[in-house]
Order: sequence, then C-alpha cells, then structure tokens
Amino acid sequence: MSEVQQLKAKDFKSDQEVRWCPGCGDYSIINSVQATLADIGIAKENMVCVSGIGCSSRFPYYMDTFGFHGIHGRANAIATGVKVSNSDLSVWVITGDGDGLSIGGNHMIHSLRRNVDLKIILFNNEIYGLTKGQYSPTSPLGLRTKTSPFGSVDAPFNPVQLALGAGATFVARTMDTRPKHMKEVLRAAADHKGSAFVEVWQNCVIFNDGAYKAWTDKKVRDEQTIDLVSGQPMIFGAEKDKGLRVEGFNIKVVAASEASIWDSSPDSPGPAFVMSQLDNDPDMPRPFGVLRGVNKPTLDGMVSDQIKVVTDQRGVGDIKNLLYTPDCWTVE
Repeated sequence: MSEVQQLKAKDFKSDQEVRWCPGCGDYSIINSVQATLADIGIAKENMVCVSGIGCSSRFPYYMDTFGFHGIHGRANAIATGVKVSNSDLSVWVITGDGDGLSIGGNHMIHSLRRNVDLKIILFNNEIYGLTKGQYSPTSPLGLRTKTSPFGSVDAPFNPVQLALGAGATFVARTMDTRPKHMKEVLRAAADHKGSAFVEVWQNCVIFNDGAYKAWTDKKVRDEQTIDLVSGQPMIFGAEKDKGLRVEGFNIKVVAASEASIWDSSPDSPGPAFVMSQLDNDPDMPRPFGVLRGVNKPTLDGMVSDQIKVVTDQRGVGDIKNLLYTPDCWTVE
C-alpha cells in the first residue's frame, strides 16, 4: 500500500473531455467525488472506479485512477472481484437507478448483504437517460415517458429501503445541488469499513428535468428536507423551528425543542426504516444524510483471514496438485 499523499481534486481529473449534457447533475457529483478522494489522501494507483452502463457509467474515463467500464448491471460483481482479490484497494462503484436497480439489482443486493467493502454511489434521476428517456425502477407512478406514454403503472423502488433490506451497513442520501453536503456524506462513506450505499438525487435536464424540484429548489428546500446528523436533534425549517419526534413507529412534526435525537448506529436497521417512510408522506420532509452506519465483518476481510488460516495449516497451494486430482482423467 502506497503512503498517504497530498493530492488535490484536479489530480483525479483525467485528460478526457467530460461530456454530459449542460446542466446535468453528474458534473456536481464527479467534482464532489474528486474532492473527497483528494481529502482521503490515498495514492491514485490504489483507487479503482467500476461502472456499468449509463450516463453515470462514463465516470471511469474522467477519473485519473484505475477503472473498469463493465457491462450493464454488472458493476457490483466486477467490483467485488477487484476488492476480494486485493483488499488494499479503495473500490468505488458508480451506477444509476436503471443500471444498479434493474438488470443489476441482483448483484446490488448481494454485494450489500455480503458487506463487501465497496463505496457504491447510485445516481438516481428516476429515468433511463442514456437510452433516451424510458421509465426506470425508481420512476414515480404516473410518469409519462417514451415507454409509458400514458403514465407508468410500476410501483417504484425506494433505493434507501432496498439497501436497508439487503443489509447494507452504511446507507445515506444526498443531492446534486448541495455539493458541500454531498462531500460530507461521501467522506463518511469513504471512512466506513464495509458496503457503503449512497443515493444521490440527480437531475436529468433532458428527459426528467425538475424531478426533485419540489424538495431541492432553494425556495422550499429547508422546509421540505431534513438533514439527519447522528447525535443531533432532528430539526428542520427555514428558521430551524421544526423538529421530528419518533413515537414507536410513528413520526410527528413538533417544535424544534421537542425533536428526537437522531442515532444512525443501532444494530437494527429499524430506526432507518422508520425514517425512510417519510418518503411516503407528502406532509413530511425528505430525509438526507447518513441513515445507517454500523460496523460488521466484511466479505473481503473474512476471505483474506480464511486464506491465511488455511495457508498456515496446509501450506502454500500448488496449481498442479489442484488440477491433477483423482477426479481428473484422460479421454482416449
């Protein structure tokens, strides 16, 4: 492992022209990732960005690190192999709501349940952007698209709930219009040992412009969203005069002085699930920040430990002996 280096965000910019649509939220995300990686200070040769297919999946080309542009939905599977084979690497998965939750949904849930030490950033614009505007697994009911001209009738995924249900040890949400908040969340994800799932609300200016405007517009954001900070009261509002109080499985809006303290560290994902239910209530603010952060053994760490134990017991293996066992025979 290389020593910690003093890097700047520009050190992670490749020589490739960044080509997303003008105004796309992807620009904000890549800038935040590059700034976060610079803050971490790990050598670039120990960074790997893995992507699937989609607008977001161009990411590895724009990063001056090692990278792998995989096929549709397979980023998590590839990244798992990279991490397990070399646990010293910092492996980041870049995916979208279509790539990561549709064809890649199976790989997503298994990498989360296994707690592979991956940093997974899911760009959620609630649409298929690269293939020109079809509805995706997160598109809201009634959304009119090229493949749902009369309105989508598919019940959408809630990415946060999906990650919690799969057993992710770190689950967070941020948005493209708040780069400072995004960098704070990404740094927390980078510091986490285990599967770190970060949903980013990202605007697609061409095929689904304004999807999150009711919550992200500066005029309403303070009233319509709440930042969850572990150990701090759950307060929100332009005047910070409102709060959320948890009573069992119910949440009430109360005066800021009566707000409950948020805790993202319980072993059970229950509290995070309760907070994720805010998404279903039009009268409640949407939650942002770290919803869950717990420490558990990682798959890559356990595989490495197991190999060491077996090697100590049996010695270093031999490929020839592995291949030429009594189970092998010659076909005449």
